[in-house]
Amino acid sequence: MNLFSPLTLRDLTLKNRIVVSSMQQYSAFKGIPGNWHLVHLGSRAVGGAGLIMTECTAVSPEGLATLSDVGIWNDEQKNAWKNIVGFVHEQNAKIGIQLWHSGGKGSLKHPNEKMKPLSKEEGGWIVKSSSPTEINGVIPQELTIDEIQELKVKFTEAALRAVGAGFDVIELHAGHGYLFHQFYSAVINKRQDEYGGSLENRIRFLVETVGEVRRAIPDGMPLLVRISAVDYLETPDAWTLDDSIVLAKILRENGVDLITASGGGFANMSKDRVFPNYQVPFAAIIKQQTAIAAGAVGLITEAVQANDIIVNDEADLVFIAREHLRDPYFALEAAKELEVQAEIPWQYRRAF
Repeated sequence: MNLFSPLTLRDLTLKNRIVVSSMQQYSAFKGIPGNWHLVHLGSRAVGGAGLIMTECTAVSPEGLATLSDVGIWNDEQKNAWKNIVGFVHEQNAKIGIQLWHSGGKGSLKHPNEKMKPLSKEEGGWIVKSSSPTEINGVIPQELTIDEIQELKVKFTEAALRAVGAGFDVIELHAGHGYLFHQFYSAVINKRQDEYGGSLENRIRFLVETVGEVRRAIPDGMPLLVRISAVDYLETPDAWTLDDSIVLAKILRENGVDLITASGGGFANMSKDRVFPNYQVPFAAIIKQQTAIAAGAVGLITEAVQANDIIVNDEADLVFIAREHLRDPYFALEAAKELEVQAEIPWQYRRAF
């Protein structure tokens, strides 16, 4: 088993273990992906990755972080995604959509404007979260029980649109300080009802949403969840790897096929804690202790490095982000370096 071994999840088989990790592009209008997204995702499919993941894709307008993020809450957006999905499939690659709600981290300006809060005149909205706990200088409103139920419906409707658009995989983004994470981490969640307090209550929103999405999508379609395995905070209420192990076991029982184990979201990481493979142990431990497939992330930039993660059984998939921005053809170059025969588009064969 190596980086170029196929992987089967339910009815889907990936040609290799290389995943283009979700990366925000801040290039959409009204949530609609355009030519930039076609070229960005399509070129990585040409470049040989087995699975291409979209950036965070909002399930409602209020789920956006900025007005330049993509969505899939209406059919116009779904139809725009269809074109991109079709091109990726033409390259013999698979494509997944990452469904998401930013919660209290929403209503922000474009990164070129330093992601400051949007005013109402600029199109901003009232952000809501598990609790009125400050996030990045903003205090969100607390979601009501009815609003939580409505959000589960929004995620399910978005998943069904994703199926209609032809996506191969659905991933729920439950990490990086976004809405699901704002519920399961006690750092943010201070509720006193059935969605707050104990770990069982704090994970309830995610687990219930997973169950509804799993029942709505085809049985043969893989369902992934990205989590923050730790909060990277030294406080008694911080989310821990032990908590993630409990969550991963419950998610597996509810039909999740793979956990992508990332970390953080509520605090800036100090540079001394960021180094090659720094989050890979999260995937390895979750995989070993829960028997669920795992995806590894965290400064993975080289072919041998990525291959070793698979060979050493530390993860089942390797999610590569920034290196794919630098080199859309990472997978083809990795195959060459590892002396593995890979499928090369006929248009590019004379270069390899």
